[in-house]
Amino acid sequence: MMYALQLVLTFTVALVLRFTHQRVSARLVLRQIPGPKVSSWLWGEEQSLYYNAPGACYLEWHRRYGKVVKFSGAFGHQILSITDPRAINYILGEGTYQFPKPHGVRAWFRMLLGEGILWVEGKEAHEKQRRTVAPALSSQSVRSLTTLFYENASRMAIQWQKMFDAGQTDELTIEMASWAGRFALDTIGRAAFSYDFACLNGQPNILAETLDGLTNHEKSRSSFYMRALFWMAPWILHIGKKGQLIRKTRQELGVLATNILKDAQIVNDPNSKNLMSFILRADKLAIARQMDEEQVAAQMRTIISAGYEPVSATIAWFLYELARNPDHQQAIREEISMTPNSTFDDMNNGCPLLDAFFMETLRIHPPVLENHHQAAETISVPLLEPLPGTTDLHLIIPKGTVLSMPVNVIHRDKSVWGPDADLFRPERWLHRSTRNSRDLFAFSLGPRGCLGRSFAIAEIKALMITLLPQFSFTCQCEIESFQSFVIRPRIVGEAPTSLPLLVRRL
Repeated sequence: MMYALQLVLTFTVALVLRFTHQRVSARLVLRQIPGPKVSSWLWGEEQSLYYNAPGACYLEWHRRYGKVVKFSGAFGHQILSITDPRAINYILGEGTYQFPKPHGVRAWFRMLLGEGILWVEGKEAHEKQRRTVAPALSSQSVRSLTTLFYENASRMAIQWQKMFDAGQTDELTIEMASWAGRFALDTIGRAAFSYDFACLNGQPNILAETLDGLTNHEKSRSSFYMRALFWMAPWILHIGKKGQLIRKTRQELGVLATNILKDAQIVNDPNSKNLMSFILRADKLAIARQMDEEQVAAQMRTIISAGYEPVSATIAWFLYELARNPDHQQAIREEISMTPNSTFDDMNNGCPLLDAFFMETLRIHPPVLENHHQAAETISVPLLEPLPGTTDLHLIIPKGTVLSMPVNVIHRDKSVWGPDADLFRPERWLHRSTRNSRDLFAFSLGPRGCLGRSFAIAEIKALMITLLPQFSFTCQCEIESFQSFVIRPRIVGEAPTSLPLLVRRL
């Protein structure tokens, strides 16, 4: 008994010493990096990040301290916020597998979605999953789905026309945040699985309500504790009401995945064009890489989540900016009217104003605020600009250091975007010689970049090409950013995720 107690005590002391050594070593290495003074010895800057407007702290810190900023998280663990372009390109490119997702982020993805492509780490394991998923989201695959995108957009427009007819009016206030979610979920259902959620019919959908319930909520102390602590204690995701919601969401996604997989059209039809059939056929051709049923379900959960949250948020922000910019709205409407066919090539090459407006919407309103990674080992990262007071173009990042790459700061860097970086100005994208889409970080970069980029762009453009000739949009409310799982719009001071726009039938 005494021996066992000594063993446990020795082990505990060793862990504490190791933890303390890592913290002290990290502090010594990072001591020259500027950043805000610690506002709380317990919570660090987590309260500021949580209770201020999304991204506001990052903007203030980087404009004051430069492109590499150090701040404290809960219990004093050190976090680096990085916007230096060369460092980001290295971390997400050449060094991507040396900077995996933090343990807490992986725990979130595993608990909610399973061991899919958002969770997997390591070069071999990630490349294995990427090779299976990537063909389903290639430009060729998305091209074959163009007709479906337009069909779903027409469904939404028809429902709106019915609402106008029922009210015997040509002017209605429509809640865009809700309709954006309906369109996104129906589109990913039909395009990925040949499954119709029927959200555009106006009926409540349990999955949509569950996903919204998980992410769209007022700020609370319990949510703050979870956000602040899950980096170090991922087990916190399993407790409380939030833990119950995560489990409920995973369960409902799992039941849905199982039911869809029973559909022979997905598994056996060689002519099926939905995304899951591409994935299953690619996996079937590579015997050594075959996924088991849980891995397939994990990919399906991931596709649904990725196709719903960020896409619905971007659609809402796109419509909001159209409503705020009537001159651009009319110019894009005229451009669409001069496009002879609604093909994949037309939406990508024949509508430069629409494309510019879309890219500027992503720049000003990136759906994901931060990109997080963690140093798997102590490593030297190249910099474009030296740290203040130095000439060294390398940054030593200690093992275990969490990195945050704030997308909103990168997208408003005046050294990249010019002195008007804070303004919504789509025209900046019309000058291809001076603006490269690689400057946009909304889809991330490198081997871990978003595979669904082409899919998301095509479905959103198809929706706008369908809606703008039929309707005009005006915003009569003051709107602010609200952080849920993604950054969404809401009326200032009101409930989460609300965007009522005045819509006129043309």
